[in-house]
Amino acid sequence: MTIISRPYNKEKDYERVSDFLVKTYSDKNDFQNWHQPRWEYMHYHPYFYNEELQKIHDKIRIWEDDEKIVGVAHFEHTLGNCYIEIDKEYSDLQDEMVQYAEENLKGQSEGRSFLTFYVNEHNNQFKEILKSRGYKNAKEYNEYMSVFETEKEFPEITLPEGFKLQSLEDENNLNKLHRVLWRGFNHGDEPDDDLSGRRLMQSAPNYRKDLNIVVVAPDGNYVSYCGMWYDDKNKFAYVEPVATDPDYRKMGLGKAAVLEGVRRCKELGATKAYVATNKKFYLKIGFETIYTMEAWGKVF
Repeated sequence: MTIISRPYNKEKDYERVSDFLVKTYSDKNDFQNWHQPRWEYMHYHPYFYNEELQKIHDKIRIWEDDEKIVGVAHFEHTLGNCYIEIDKEYSDLQDEMVQYAEENLKGQSEGRSFLTFYVNEHNNQFKEILKSRGYKNAKEYNEYMSVFETEKEFPEITLPEGFKLQSLEDENNLNKLHRVLWRGFNHGDEPDDDLSGRRLMQSAPNYRKDLNIVVVAPDGNYVSYCGMWYDDKNKFAYVEPVATDPDYRKMGLGKAAVLEGVRRCKELGATKAYVATNKKFYLKIGFETIYTMEAWGKVF
């Protein structure tokens, strides 16, 4: 067994890491790795291509055993937050991966370096490594994973009169989509005219317009949106992102959009739908939080 590590090459390695995440997926509550759709969403989000981040794509690191990927250490959209993807059979690499991250993936804040790892609450080996290096659990930054079991009784999907559900396969109006995402994430009243980020996301290999759901208001505008991804090998849906125009909140529109996306994935064979949060909005829909990704941080 000869294990090497090397810089990530997006053109050569993106699909290989995607396949690694698909193969290492587990529906158990001790799952450490990302779901593949989050990796894809990261790569097709415009943040990943801002001027500063493009310079450091190769700081993502891959560990291989005889050319088989067994581990990845990476940031998401900023340095300082580190995620470790690992084949469980190679868990002894975690200390080496932490060492690499400390040397290459730290962020800067107020003149100090910092680094935060996200660790499944059940991954005691990883937590002990971090404790020995002086990291502490910053609970306010914890991430969470929640799941909707599609085989249980499915909630009724309802909308106020005059509103309707449709997918981007029915109509893919990028201006309307841009507007609901801009307003839904509280960026301001009206967006600019730059649709390049929306086109980039829709160019993702597994982006399916038929699974991306919008709620259309009586005036024809999109006022709620649910992005939905489907892993057809592991039979799960992944919710990312969800946004509702602030003028149309508290009307059940986001709930309807999410449930419609989950329903469509269920028809394709999905037994579960995941969302990386524990917000009450999702718990009220029928999601249940299944594990915490604890944030372990250190200031250097």
